[in-house]
Amino acid sequence: MSTTRSTAAGKVLKVLSAFDREHPSQTLSQIAQRTGMALSTTHRVVAELAEWGALERGEDGAWHVGLRLWEITSGCPRTQILRDAALPFMQDLYEATHENIQLAVREGTELVFVERITGHRSVQLLTTVGTRFPVVSTGMGRVLLAHAPRDIQEEVLEAPLRAWTPHTVTDPKTLRAQLDRIRREQVFISDRQLSQGTVAVAAPVRIGRTGPVSAALGIVVAASGTSGTSGTSNVRGLREPLLRAVHGISDELGRRAHATV
Repeated sequence: MSTTRSTAAGKVLKVLSAFDREHPSQTLSQIAQRTGMALSTTHRVVAELAEWGALERGEDGAWHVGLRLWEITSGCPRTQILRDAALPFMQDLYEATHENIQLAVREGTELVFVERITGHRSVQLLTTVGTRFPVVSTGMGRVLLAHAPRDIQEEVLEAPLRAWTPHTVTDPKTLRAQLDRIRREQVFISDRQLSQGTVAVAAPVRIGRTGPVSAALGIVVAASGTSGTSGTSNVRGLREPLLRAVHGISDELGRRAHATV
């Protein structure tokens, strides 16, 4: 249940917060249950949001996020500038690899995927644009965590860590050493940490070649070999094309930042 205050705006935020990756479509009674609001109140708020275009009703009678809300959120300056700068390089990287190409940013202790390019032959992923995961759970997230403020790193490492697969590293001491290595080596290979069937190679995107880390770019491929065999052998050749892409994006972000000064 949401803890948002019960003001008029708070009730609107409660309703919108009821929709997420696991609950993209819900009935009125389900929204009321998830928000903890009375059914009559939920009906009034949903009706107002629908009239404005923030919510839409499907043929099955369930509600989902509306096009107008998507139009507004897609213009978020933080991600719009990043996506505009990154997409040409992401497209080049996809043409060179024909694998899943993903771009993500950190928000607090979470990772948010903001762009993705994939093909019909690319391995299926758990992640999609707009979804959130604990920052430590993915290769891209660990790259971002390695460059996060110290207090964020400590908050993550001191909390219980979920083992997504039998290969997931959850020992804080091992993770600390891994974060140190990421800062030194720039490119990180994440071997079946989030999914048994995938391996990722990720690197930081900066504002300028030596500026602060703004995002992480990653390539996700199918784990090779049989069960129990390391899947890293088929991604080592992706290091150079990935670095060319992140350097290109970083240079473009630096140029845009300099132009606005």
